[in-house]
Amino acid sequence: MSRALPLHQWPAEQRAQIAGVITDIDDTLTEGGHLMAQARSALQELADAGVPVIAVTGRPVGWSLRCLGGPGALGQAPWPLLGVVAENGAVALWRGPDGQVLRRYRAGSATRQANWQRLQAALAAVEQAVPQARRAQDSGGRETDIAIDHSEFHHLSATQIEQVVELLRGHGLRVSISSIHINAWLGDHDKWVGACWAVEHWLGQELSEQLAHWVYIGDSSNDEVMFEHMQHSAGVANIARFLDRLEHAPRYLCAQARGAGFAELASALLQVRAARPR
Repeated sequence: MSRALPLHQWPAEQRAQIAGVITDIDDTLTEGGHLMAQARSALQELADAGVPVIAVTGRPVGWSLRCLGGPGALGQAPWPLLGVVAENGAVALWRGPDGQVLRRYRAGSATRQANWQRLQAALAAVEQAVPQARRAQDSGGRETDIAIDHSEFHHLSATQIEQVVELLRGHGLRVSISSIHINAWLGDHDKWVGACWAVEHWLGQELSEQLAHWVYIGDSSNDEVMFEHMQHSAGVANIARFLDRLEHAPRYLCAQARGAGFAELASALLQVRAARPR
């Protein structure tokens, strides 16, 4: 694994080419599940500068809808995002011209229904084999995956996490571990596939052909697939607890954690844009 460099060492000429940001949500923009003030301000500054931000998360559809001002938003302003790809690449959510939140699934309804039965069987097996395992509190909003809480409201040891992962994989599921949950699903999608899907759908671009113009920022091992594929990537400071487990680390590290780290990245991008000749 190559050593990540401090964010301030990211060359200005490379930052000047960045036209869009893809970000994780939990513990990258949020703390305790809530959008941090620094992150909201940074998102708005990027939006005002014409830099689109796409969130790609393991959070469920129901939770992600609230980020865009959908049901359950409780009057809170929508986050300044181009859209959200939820459930690790399975569902794209965005605001239509009338402000209504629209959604698009990678799989058809019949496939989703069949997968759901298998997912619930796997979840039941985990809960029986590992009595300490608890399904994530946001499970009611999930449509295409399942999640076990390991650090949000309930703690699992490293050994218990490994046991859960092995059981889920034994049921033929894809598995990723975020800073708070163990997520599992069926299908060929992941964060990278979801990001490519979203950029193509919303912007008409092939992300793989535009890597010099995008940056990804995250905080945990379920961001590794993005660190592997993205030419430009950063980790907020709290990724430190995962770094020794990553084969593919972010290229740069922010000095600050969570939303403050995201704001640090935004500032690094906006500084070079402000310096451009007018």
